[in-house]
Amino acid sequence: MKIIVPMAGRGSRLRPHTLTVPKPLIPVAGKPIVHRLVSDIAKVLGEEIEEVAFILGDPAFFGEDVVESLKELAQSLGAKASIYRQDQPLGTGHAIMAAKESLSGPAVIAYADTLIRADFDLDKSADSVIWVKQVDQPEAYGVVKLNENGNILELVEKPATFVSDLAVIGIYYFKDVAVLKKELQYVLDNNIVHGGEYQINDGIKRMMEKGMKFAPGKVEEWMDCGNKNVTVETNRRMLGFLEKDGEKLVSDTVTLENAQIIEPCFIGEHVVLKNTTVGPYVSVGDHTVIENSTIKNSLIQNRNKISNANLDNAMVGNHVIFNGNFETISIGDYSVME
Repeated sequence: MKIIVPMAGRGSRLRPHTLTVPKPLIPVAGKPIVHRLVSDIAKVLGEEIEEVAFILGDPAFFGEDVVESLKELAQSLGAKASIYRQDQPLGTGHAIMAAKESLSGPAVIAYADTLIRADFDLDKSADSVIWVKQVDQPEAYGVVKLNENGNILELVEKPATFVSDLAVIGIYYFKDVAVLKKELQYVLDNNIVHGGEYQINDGIKRMMEKGMKFAPGKVEEWMDCGNKNVTVETNRRMLGFLEKDGEKLVSDTVTLENAQIIEPCFIGEHVVLKNTTVGPYVSVGDHTVIENSTIKNSLIQNRNKISNANLDNAMVGNHVIFNGNFETISIGDYSVME
């Protein structure tokens, strides 16, 4: 089994954090989004992963440090890492075809800005499985229409009238991804574009037209990381899941001086908390110092110094100095607010 991970976009909706760090590498509950996503997919599949192929964008943004972290991720799963570059931001189908050398055999394609919790058996009698989640406002999503046998009949993008409440979450299984490769090559060769981009859906629709079986795979939880508010919410939900799983979330190297941690929280290595209450639902990255503060429902990354803060629904990048009376903030890397 292979896992194909397009992650070339810079994530404009999560600025300022994605001005310096690719969105898939923003940590949620102490682990980068893409690391958590790929590990969770491998766990759901429950079989050997032979290769993880990552499609990256501009080398100036997705540099060697990113490449090394992704290679380590693949190695942690016992898999080969393949690195590809999408030279232009021309859509999902174009990104997948940047990894054409890896598009053979059974594979999962997963976009690296979402997290899931799932436990189901993969329907390997299907030519493809599209993972979906039941949603309250299907008109805001791409959805699947099912036939009487429960298989996917059609993909419909943001339907104005009700078609289905099963939203496509951006994770797909293909029994032989070479079939998708062939159809996407047709899409590129014939310049089939929507909004100026080549889309995976056009390749999938060509497969459907040829009578291939598409089955839905339903996930229990689908967590988006599209902007600051939903990323903080995803951090909160993930901490709750990890606490329930019994995962150790607070490092033994944390220093507490007249401080309290209200669980669940992720507290990284060599964090110092002085005269401070942290939690619930807070992630604090390595080598961060927090003094005279109260922080809840927030995501704080590495090597920060935070003083005299009362934070809720906040997101703080790396190497930030913050001393102030703000509450709901979103501060990118290397910022100073004193």
